[in-house]
Amino acid sequence: MEYWLIFLIAFVPGLFWLYYFYKKDRYEPEPIAWILVVFSLGALITIPVGFLEGILESITGSILAAILIAPFCEELAKYWVVKKSVYGSSEFDEPVDGIIYAAAAGLGFATLENILYVFSAFDESLLLAIETGVLRGLFSVPGHVLFSAMWGAAIGMAKFMPGEQGKMLVWKGLVLSMIAHALFNYLILQSVVGFALLILIVIPVLWILAHRNIRQALSLSFFK
Repeated sequence: MEYWLIFLIAFVPGLFWLYYFYKKDRYEPEPIAWILVVFSLGALITIPVGFLEGILESITGSILAAILIAPFCEELAKYWVVKKSVYGSSEFDEPVDGIIYAAAAGLGFATLENILYVFSAFDESLLLAIETGVLRGLFSVPGHVLFSAMWGAAIGMAKFMPGEQGKMLVWKGLVLSMIAHALFNYLILQSVVGFALLILIVIPVLWILAHRNIRQALSLSFFK
C-alpha cells in the first residue's frame, strides 16, 4: 500500500500540470494520442540523459553538473523529443502547439525524474518520500514546464517564420530556458535566502513569462 501511495505522490503532479497546460489551447486542442506520445518520449529520454549526466558529474563534480550540465542536456533533450516527433506532423499547426508539446515533453521528463527521486527518498523513510514528492510536485515538476515553455514558444512561432529567422528564435529560446534552469538549480542549492529568492522572485517571473507566451501564441493562432 505504501508503494502505491508513494507512486501516486510522484506521478500525479505530472498529470495535473499536463492537464493544466493542455487546457490552455482554447482554439484547437491537440489530440490526446500525440500528447501522450510526447509525454512518454519525454519520460524515456530521461534515462540516457541521466546516464550522460552521471558520467559528466563524475568529471566536473555535482555543483557544476547541476548548474551547467543538467540545464544544457535536459533542455536540449526535451527540445529534441518535440522536434523529432510531433513537430513535422500536420497536428503541429498553431504557434501555441509549441508550448503545449514542450509542456508534455517537459512533464514526461519531470515525472520519471520525480518517481526516481521520491522512491530514492523512500529508501530512507516514508516521511522523507512524502516531503520530497510534495516539494518537487510544487516546484521542480512545474519548473520543467516553465523552462520548456521558453523554447516551446520559440519553436511554435518559428515554424511559421522564414528559415534563418526561425532558427535564431529557437536558439534564443533554448538559451533562455537553459539560463532559467541553471538559475533555478543554483538557488535550490543555496541557503534559505536563495530558496526565498526562488519562491518570491524567480518562479513568479517564470510563470508570468509562460502565461505571456501562451497569450501571444494564442493571439497568433487566432489570426493564423
